[in-house]
Amino acid sequence: MVITGRCSYLCPNRMNKVIVIAEAGVNHNGDMALARQLIDVAAESGADYVKFQTFKTEKLVSQEAKRAEYQKHNMACDEDITQFNMLKKLELSEADHNVLIEHCRLRNIRFLSTAFDLESVDLLYSLGMDLFKIPSGEITNYPYLKKIGGLNTRVVVSTGMCVMSEIADALNVLVASGTNRENIIVLHCTSDYPTAMLDVNLNAMLNIAKELNVKIGYSDHTLGIEVPIAAVGLGAQIIEKHFTLDKNLPGPDHKASLEPAELIAMVKGIRNIERAMGSAMKQPTEAEKKNMLLARKSIHLAHMVEENHVLTESDLEMKRPGDGISPMSMASVIGKKTKQRLNTSHKLKWEDIE
Repeated sequence: MVITGRCSYLCPNRMNKVIVIAEAGVNHNGDMALARQLIDVAAESGADYVKFQTFKTEKLVSQEAKRAEYQKHNMACDEDITQFNMLKKLELSEADHNVLIEHCRLRNIRFLSTAFDLESVDLLYSLGMDLFKIPSGEITNYPYLKKIGGLNTRVVVSTGMCVMSEIADALNVLVASGTNRENIIVLHCTSDYPTAMLDVNLNAMLNIAKELNVKIGYSDHTLGIEVPIAAVGLGAQIIEKHFTLDKNLPGPDHKASLEPAELIAMVKGIRNIERAMGSAMKQPTEAEKKNMLLARKSIHLAHMVEENHVLTESDLEMKRPGDGISPMSMASVIGKKTKQRLNTSHKLKWEDIE
């Protein structure tokens, strides 16, 4: 998934198998100082990217559009605000983007932002973005998909509210427009904030991989950190999760976001599972090899036997340590004669029998 020529300062050299996107989104509340603090938290957590949202409100939503129920619930104090007015306060200018990109460079974390309109796609591309994130709400937006597909960058596609055929259609547009299918990762997602555990359906992520033959990841909106960690165990290559400095801050997304300590714990859990996955080869580790002789057993004598005694199963017992004849060789021992008298609990050796 390497795209040459568009990495530069956006892409510090990290080689994690699972890409963690810390989604700041609009949790900066239009305050650049807060946005820089969010970058600091994401960098300290060990995330690979910190992601914001790029949009022109006039291009994204009409003046009459109502807020979603979760937005009303999370912003109960602003009962009369429209979605337009809410979003207008959260816009980032081109100058803001440059400030955030530079701060990401200083903190050694990759900058990322989701574009929600065609002008914003152009802006992010002009700023050197090497990866584009398609949000769930844009997966049926043909002109938007065609434009991003034509950039031939890496693409991450969220699939909240989708059925499989809609995901397939979106992938077809991206590929037909010029994006290499190998450069696309599809994120399973549930567009509810927060998402109830019964609505997560992690198995759908596996079904996406099976039916569409694509790399997979997971964009999480549940409360807590266990579901994204579990998704890594199932094979997610990207995890995306909203975070905030404080869940009690005003704004539409804070309440369904992780606070800094939770983000740190999630990334730590993901890295632990990432290391724990290992390879598909089943073999003893170096640590296990040290324990093999202590934990396994060898063939011992259950009682004293005389010279030329023909060994039977009742003469044998299995005891630690495992540095003698393996119990799996018992059939080769039974029927053999002893060369000399052997005492009770003697650890049998091949040279003891003939």
